Amino acid sequence: MQNFAIVSFGCQMNQHDSDRMAEVLKRAGYRQVEDLDRAQVILLNTCSVRDKAEHKLRSEVGRLGVLKRARADVVIGVAGCVAQQEGERLLKQLPQIDLMIGPDNIPELPELLAAQKAGGTPVVRTEFDLDRPNFLAHALLDGDGDAAPSAPMAATAFVTVMKGCNERCSFCIVPHTRGPERYRPSGEILDEIERLARAGVREVTLLGQTVNSYADPSRRLPVPADSSADQTQKAAWKHTKSDRARLDESEFSALLRAIAERAPSLARLRYTSPHPRHLTRSLIRAHQDLPVLARHVHMPVQSGSDRVLKRMIRRYSVAEYVERVEALEQAVPGLTLSTDIIVGFPGETRGDFEQTLALVERVGFVGVFGFKYSPRPFTPALKLGDDVDEAEKSRRLAELFELSNTLRQRHLASLVGSEQLVLVEGRGKGEHWSGRTERNEIVHFSGEGELGRQLVRVRITQANKNSLFAVLVAPHAEAPPGSSKGPRRLPVLSV
Repeated sequence: MQNFAIVSFGCQMNQHDSDRMAEVLKRAGYRQVEDLDRAQVILLNTCSVRDKAEHKLRSEVGRLGVLKRARADVVIGVAGCVAQQEGERLLKQLPQIDLMIGPDNIPELPELLAAQKAGGTPVVRTEFDLDRPNFLAHALLDGDGDAAPSAPMAATAFVTVMKGCNERCSFCIVPHTRGPERYRPSGEILDEIERLARAGVREVTLLGQTVNSYADPSRRLPVPADSSADQTQKAAWKHTKSDRARLDESEFSALLRAIAERAPSLARLRYTSPHPRHLTRSLIRAHQDLPVLARHVHMPVQSGSDRVLKRMIRRYSVAEYVERVEALEQAVPGLTLSTDIIVGFPGETRGDFEQTLALVERVGFVGVFGFKYSPRPFTPALKLGDDVDEAEKSRRLAELFELSNTLRQRHLASLVGSEQLVLVEGRGKGEHWSGRTERNEIVHFSGEGELGRQLVRVRITQANKNSLFAVLVAPHAEAPPGSSKGPRRLPVLSV
């Protein structure tokens, strides 16, 4: 039996792909190891959204080249977005690489590795599955799917509902590396989530590049009553024209409702990453009606300047963004928001950046994932140049993080003394248990016995920089929110 190891760079989608690669290889008779020195196959699963990840890849390949020279049996493979982006070019630059494989070609991995082991030449396999999209599900059960899991399930799991992107934001390479949008049939999604829930998974995060643009290719989801023209007109947006608002609607809210009905034992349901255009009235109503939906949403904004948003081709204004997230917050009191922001985009002035800071403060994001703009190949923004120097980008990023840290710490401090429901994900450092609230705050606490995957009630005693400490109040909390069939009834937690 041969050993393999996977090193992942990047987002949740990359981690999900790494998990699926591991399952494909295990089914083919490989054994996964953590120590790269013990592996005959080493796969680097890459991200190309920022240039920093590419630099890390090149550095890692150089280091592994030393191992490969000492051990002729080592096969080095590069998977993910950089493989899709660079293909043959990277093979020429880094001859240590034996295999380049794109995200859509993961099922072919055992066959491609077998060819390498037989003495084949380096190969690039980066074809999009446009005609027959393939979505790899969790290989969590043995036999016919009704058997017990072959290993204990984690508390949380990712499920892909779509891949690719049609948005064409000027800074983003994803349409090139992941292709156009392809949607997974709703039946496959519901079947996988039901099986995960039966196996003990308590929280599912739906994945997609623009996850809330979902459209069911099988056309099996019922059309929500609130998506009718009359309802859209009654709840018209002030800053979005009604015809545009109808185009922004999707079947994502119908999918969420179907999941809540099909898997009532789920404690929580999350999704990432959505696009602000598809934060629609029907999606907001789903948040209001479905207790299983977590009270936290990550909603990328990228900039607080209309001028910069237009250059980014984001297709919404600051006023539209604010109107929609405020409607969501009004529908679900206590909901928290996090976001993505790019600083130093071509043409961003000091005034533009100050508008971004003002937006961050106005919305009160509890988390900000900030990045310095870096030119990416095959993106329209290359034509704009890169006219903000690196030192200024660094200063702006530091200012953004300073404000973000202040807002986050203020939020965490406000929770001290309150009681919260925590989904226990496992042991943290030392003997503490760790988990998350439905608003995504990380909580550490002590407790006797086995608490993994349980929903417990704790009292917050201390706020740290990025997490909370608590004491256990009830080791077995009331039934999970997802078990309710009626509209959301938010818990009243004592403060």
